[in-house]
Amino acid sequence: MTLLIFSVMVGCNQSNSNQGTTGEQSPRAQEAASSPSVQEPKTKVVATILPIYLFTKAVAGEAADVSILIPPSTEIHEYQATPDNVRAIATANVLIKNGLGLEEFLDNTVKNAQNPQLTQIDASKNIKAVNEISPVVKTGTKSHSHSHAHDHAEGNPHVWLDPVLAKQQVANIRDGLIAADPANKTIYQANAEAYIKELDNLHNEFQQTLQKTPNCTFITFHDAFPYLAQRYNLKQVAVVQIPEDQLSPADVQKTVNTVKKYNVKALFSEPGVDNKLLTSLSKDLNLTLRPLSSLESGETNPKYYFQAMKNNLQTLEAGCK
Repeated sequence: MTLLIFSVMVGCNQSNSNQGTTGEQSPRAQEAASSPSVQEPKTKVVATILPIYLFTKAVAGEAADVSILIPPSTEIHEYQATPDNVRAIATANVLIKNGLGLEEFLDNTVKNAQNPQLTQIDASKNIKAVNEISPVVKTGTKSHSHSHAHDHAEGNPHVWLDPVLAKQQVANIRDGLIAADPANKTIYQANAEAYIKELDNLHNEFQQTLQKTPNCTFITFHDAFPYLAQRYNLKQVAVVQIPEDQLSPADVQKTVNTVKKYNVKALFSEPGVDNKLLTSLSKDLNLTLRPLSSLESGETNPKYYFQAMKNNLQTLEAGCK
């Protein structure tokens, strides 16, 4: 069965490489000596989700060994930990999470890993979360268990989609890595500074582009964009849960009637989602359905964040015209 959720959100306003050498011995000298025991092992860092991995890898460069805990394209909101996750955490020096209640599985997984030396970093430390503000419109008699409109007790966790808050996450990751691995402090500082500068440029690009379409109102199918909307004076007015069972024509009409009152200009879906409801809504609302990425899937190159966000900016600009 199906649940449609309408949630009103009003917008207010490389790095140097370090091989961990000991003493004054050069890497070539180590190689010549062929003695791996003299090479300090890299700090082993595990990041939970793709955006946090991108930020962590950008800060760490080659100074630490960074891996991702949850494969990209995995549904994080309903994720169940695997034995591989437990093993990864058991052998890690540092675990970095997004926080704000996103990784609900993590506490038990860390307990099971039994790694008392593990350092944990919350990338969202000191970031004030926004909460969903919701009149709820239900269609049908029961809600379906699979949802992209989530009830997060600690607030909405998708802070990485706001470039300004992404800067805070990068700074938190930098500070956590320096505390855990002070020998590479200079590298972490330099890498973070370069990435934050790119985030500043991205923020300026968003600001200059979207100030031309103030209060642009949009519908999305994943409650991932309230921070972005708030930052750039947009309005995310409806989050429509995608049903796994097909809606009846009456359900579609009810949805259309409800969203029309918001004077919606844009309709966004997750990239790669193919659903008859989306197609039907876009036709009935006379809106072009466009993909808007939450960056929970994609490439593992740290530069991918900027590529995906600039694609999102183009999508927002086109939808809001």
